Amino acid sequence: MNWATQALQTLRRGEPLALVTVIAAEGSTPREAGTRMLVTADSQSGTIGGGHLEYRATQQARRLLTQTDRGFALQDYPLGPFLKQCCGGHVRLLLERLESDDRAWLEAAARAEAAGEAYALKAEVCGARLRRAFFGDETQWVGTIALIDAAGAPLPGRRPALSEGDALVERIDAARPRVLLFGAGHVGQAIARAFAPLPFRLDWQDSRPEAAAPGVAIQDEARLIELAAQAGPDDLVLILTHNHDLDYQLTRAALAAGPAYVGLIGSETKKARFLRRLKDEGVDSAGLTCPIGIPGLKSKAPEIIAVAVAAQLLQQIEHTS
Repeated sequence: MNWATQALQTLRRGEPLALVTVIAAEGSTPREAGTRMLVTADSQSGTIGGGHLEYRATQQARRLLTQTDRGFALQDYPLGPFLKQCCGGHVRLLLERLESDDRAWLEAAARAEAAGEAYALKAEVCGARLRRAFFGDETQWVGTIALIDAAGAPLPGRRPALSEGDALVERIDAARPRVLLFGAGHVGQAIARAFAPLPFRLDWQDSRPEAAAPGVAIQDEARLIELAAQAGPDDLVLILTHNHDLDYQLTRAALAAGPAYVGLIGSETKKARFLRRLKDEGVDSAGLTCPIGIPGLKSKAPEIIAVAVAAQLLQQIEHTS
């Protein structure tokens, strides 16, 4: 679930909510600019890096929830001299109280996040509050995060303050690679849970009616093979169905499509059989990863396989970005 959807759910329950955003990170810092955390009176979602920074930010966000005279704060944290954190960098945070009238831009952001679409947000100082706006990808703003004046010019200085009419603008690249996950058994379920907070869009398929679950599309086997054959060049394909012959047909189709990654669950024996059959049929198997997951983890527990696969795909998208 993305941060905007979580914020919406909290607001719909009528709970006071604050949004904490890292808008600048200089030197050695625990998280990068654009990182967000949601804070309620007794819980939080997300992290801006933990430690004393997160503790102090959470305290400040909760104080903001109790105040009626202001709705936001811009706070600088020198991590070394002020917070005694060894990383020693400098973090600037925007803390804001979210209200029911923030739901419109949050709904738009939630849709864009879920669809993996780039978008932009603007937070303009309007009295004691921020007036938020959502934009599609077409903006003239330079850089990922910037502070601008009412005319749209960058505010001068290394760490400028915000005055009436000034604004924070963010370009957010929500584009996430699609993971075509074939199989909703124990390993598939573990992978889906592990991938939930990660920068992937999960497209989860199975052919068995009894495998129906939230997030799983039930299709006949012919349709699954068709979907594998339609995998795009940026897609990541994971094959782990209940049926070895279906696994083979999906592997063959996916390799022919040429996505960024084709991963097949299985033993060395299964791999050898599949490779021999692919060779006999004239299919190039150079793009096949089997077994799936980073090497060195011997456990076959679904949760450990899921962690190994998540690490491998994170490496994959980092190397290709």
